[in-house]
Amino acid sequence: MTRDADEIAPLAPSEKPTLRTIAEMTGFAIATVSRALADDPRIAKTTREKVAKAAKSVGYVPDRAARRLRTGRTQVVSLLLNTEHEFLGFTHEFLTGITDALRGTGYSVTVVPDQVGEDRLAPVRTILRNNLADGLLFTRTECFDPRARLLMESGFPFVSHGRTEFTTPHAWVDFDNEAFARAAVHRLVEKGRKRISLILPEDRFTFTQHLRYGFMSAVRETGVEYEIVTDVTLDSSTRAVSEALIERRQSPNPPDGYICVGEVMALVTLSALDDTGVTPGVEADVLAKRASPIFDNIRPRIETVFEDLRATGRAMSEMLLRRMAGEPPETLHVMFKPDAGFGDRS
Repeated sequence: MTRDADEIAPLAPSEKPTLRTIAEMTGFAIATVSRALADDPRIAKTTREKVAKAAKSVGYVPDRAARRLRTGRTQVVSLLLNTEHEFLGFTHEFLTGITDALRGTGYSVTVVPDQVGEDRLAPVRTILRNNLADGLLFTRTECFDPRARLLMESGFPFVSHGRTEFTTPHAWVDFDNEAFARAAVHRLVEKGRKRISLILPEDRFTFTQHLRYGFMSAVRETGVEYEIVTDVTLDSSTRAVSEALIERRQSPNPPDGYICVGEVMALVTLSALDDTGVTPGVEADVLAKRASPIFDNIRPRIETVFEDLRATGRAMSEMLLRRMAGEPPETLHVMFKPDAGFGDRS
């Protein structure tokens, strides 16, 4: 005979709820409870709802160790995260999207530091060797990323933030940086700018190639003068970037249009312009990619293009769940496009 959860006295604070606890609460067999919590469609919907209600009322959390022994799965997703990023709110927005998508799935996410200058394969090998996760997410993807190569060779589910140039298909989520760079050049030309400057990421990253191609395509189309700064990159220190920008401002024929691939670069650029007596929107214009509302509170206002990192993290997690469920990678691709129009910050 089954019983309602409300008929059972609450557990003592030190008592950990188990499958047996829920079985006693509901009157169902332990096996039935286990299958109901796994959302087994062979269990009646009313039974699954009653078991779920009982589990929630006592704060039941599945025993991961027991589940791992039974299924061979960890119920963990690992995120290789480089915290040095061009966006100020990258980690918060990205992780929020990931956890939103994983909520209610039984999966949790562990964050593993990914230092671009170090052996990027070391954490991947550790995860694979010790069976620490069922799937992997990573950022700052390289053209021929060694992490993607190892994971594909191992048959391990993963989703990359950014594409590679491997011919073997894999799951990825990306932002159309080529379209961003092309549109940014055209917009600055519309505003009357005659010489446009761009600081790129390191050459090994795939999005560097996309940015360069979009930028060069647009400057050829418009005939505008341009320069790609070569002595610093997107990952250089803010001091080095500032010094390079100031030196260029003090040289003959300086740029009067700046495309910034992220909020950090935009802030450094605005500071360098101010330090050299240049007013954005007057002697020069800055156009930036952003992921937060920070520029809503900075004067003078600049034009921006929004990259939704929360949606990116959500899409990557949803895709990884599908990949872990056995879906092939050929169609697991999402490309986010820049805004149809630039944010009106003038």
